[in-house]
Amino acid sequence: MRSEWWRGAIIYQVYPRSFFDSNGDGTGDIPGITAKLDYIRSLGVDAVWVSPFFKSPMRDFGYDIADYLAVDPIFGTNADFASFITAAHERDLKVVIDLVLAHTSDQHPWFKQSRQSRTNPKADWYVWADPKPDGTPPNNWLSVFGGSAWQWDSRRQQYYLHHYLRSQPNLNWHYQPVVDTMFDGVRFWLEAGVDGFRLDAITTLAHDPNLRDNPARPKEMRPQRFADSNNPFSWQESLYTRDQPRTLELLADLRTLIDRYDNRYLIGEIADVDMITVSAKYTRTGKHLHSCYNFELMQLGCTAELLGDIIKKTESVLGSGWTTWAMSNHDSIRVVSRFGKLDHLRGDDRALAKLLLAFLFSIRGGACLYEGEELGLTQAEVAFEDLQDPYGIEFWPDFKGRDGARTPMPWSSNEPNAGFSTAKPWLPIPPEHYPLAVCEQEKTENSALDVCRHFLAWRKQHPALIRGDLKLAASTDPVLVFERSDQNERVLCLFNISNRPATHLLSGVWQTLSGHGFSSKRAGDQLELPGFGAAFFSRS
Repeated sequence: MRSEWWRGAIIYQVYPRSFFDSNGDGTGDIPGITAKLDYIRSLGVDAVWVSPFFKSPMRDFGYDIADYLAVDPIFGTNADFASFITAAHERDLKVVIDLVLAHTSDQHPWFKQSRQSRTNPKADWYVWADPKPDGTPPNNWLSVFGGSAWQWDSRRQQYYLHHYLRSQPNLNWHYQPVVDTMFDGVRFWLEAGVDGFRLDAITTLAHDPNLRDNPARPKEMRPQRFADSNNPFSWQESLYTRDQPRTLELLADLRTLIDRYDNRYLIGEIADVDMITVSAKYTRTGKHLHSCYNFELMQLGCTAELLGDIIKKTESVLGSGWTTWAMSNHDSIRVVSRFGKLDHLRGDDRALAKLLLAFLFSIRGGACLYEGEELGLTQAEVAFEDLQDPYGIEFWPDFKGRDGARTPMPWSSNEPNAGFSTAKPWLPIPPEHYPLAVCEQEKTENSALDVCRHFLAWRKQHPALIRGDLKLAASTDPVLVFERSDQNERVLCLFNISNRPATHLLSGVWQTLSGHGFSSKRAGDQLELPGFGAAFFSRS
C-alpha cells in the first residue's frame, strides 16, 4: 500500500549533536532524541529527519562518513537507533535519515585502500585524475569550502576530487561496483525500518567524466546566500560539477529500489543550481525523487513580492512534481535573524517567527521544521575560539560559519546548560535562548511554540492546506495572498509581510476561519491585518 504520506507532510529536522544529551558528555545522541519523541509528536508533525549519525571523524560533523552501516559511538549504537525507530513508529512518526552518497570521509577504509596505488581493488572507487603537464590540477573546479576541488596525493601521483573539504573525497558513481555497494547500504537501512532518505547535496552525485572546465559566472549573477559573496566558488557556473545526466540515471535506479518497499520516500537536497527548475526535473516524472528540498526560502530577502515570485515560478514549472520547503536548517542563518534584520521586518522576533511558520505551513508542498524554529530561536553569536565549523573558521570574520544555527536546544530556562546536558555543551548556549526555552513557552499562551502546535493541529482540519492546489491572488505589497483548494474546500490565505498594519480588499464571499492563532479585523470586504499578521477564510 502506498499512502503518499509525504505529500504535505511536516518533517521535523533533528541535528543530533544539539538536540538532547542523554549521557552527560556534552553532545546530543540517539537516546536523547528518543527521550524527546513525545515533545516532537506534540508539535503535530508527521516525520522526524535525523541529520547524519554514522561513524565519522566528524571533520564536517557527520557529513564525512567512515562507515555507512554503523552509528558513531558519540551518538550511541545501532541498537539505540533501532529502539528510536520503534519508539517513533509507536507515535505514528515516520523516520527519515540523511544519506550522504556523493562522498565519504578520507578515513573510510575504501579511500584508504584507493589511495595506495592505481591498481588495487578500490583504485577506481573515487575520482582520480592526472595533473596537467605543469603539475597543476586537472581543471578549474572549485570546492565549496574554498580553493581547488582537487587535492594532490603523492602515493598515486594523482589528484582526487572533493567538492567540499579535502577530507571528503568524491565517490566515482560512473563505476558500477560503487553503485552496487552504496545501494546495498540503502537496503540495510530500509530493512532496519527507516521510512525515507534525505539525499545530501544530491546534484553533486556524478561529475563530468571529461573533466571540462566550468565557465565563469557573471558578477551580477552570483548568489548572495551564505558566504557566496566572498567565496570564489560562486564565481563559476557549476556546469560540469552539478546536475549531470548520470545523476538522473542513478536516481531512477535508486527509485526502483525504493519502490520495492512500501511507503518509502526520497527527498533530495538541491543547491548550487537553478533550484526550482532542477526540483521539477527530479520529481515530476514519478520515476526519480518523491520530493526536493531546496534553499529558495533561505535567501537574504523576504517581501511579499519576492515570496510571490518564488511561488509563481514553482507553480509554473513544477507540474506534477513536489517540493518540500524550509526556511531554516543546520547550514543557514536562523530565519528570525536572517529576515529580522530587514527594515520592514524589525521589531518583534516572536511575531515574525509565528508569521513565518504560518506561511511555511500554508504554501503548497511539504515543509521541514528545524529544531528550535518552533521556538523562534535566533542565530547565536559564537566566538571565534568556540567555533567548530571548518567553513566558518576558513572564512572568518566575513562569514562566521554555521555554528550559530547549531547551538543546543534550550529545554529549560532554570537549569544549567538550558537542560540540554549536565556537562559543558559542544557549543555554547547563548543567554538570549534561555527565555525562549521549551519550559517557558509551554506555559505562555500565544508563544511561538503555542502557535506552532495550534496551527499544525488546525491545518489538519483543512486538507486543502495539505495537498490542495495553489493559486496566487492579486494583492498589494506588503500583503501576500493565495488560495489553496481541493474538491471540498477553498482556503484563502493572507500574510502581512511587514511590521506595520496593512489592509486588503476581499473579493467574493468568504467565511472567516478561526483556531489558527492569528487575529484580524474585518469590516465588510475590508480586512485589516496587524503587523506580522495573517488571516484565513474559506468557502466550499
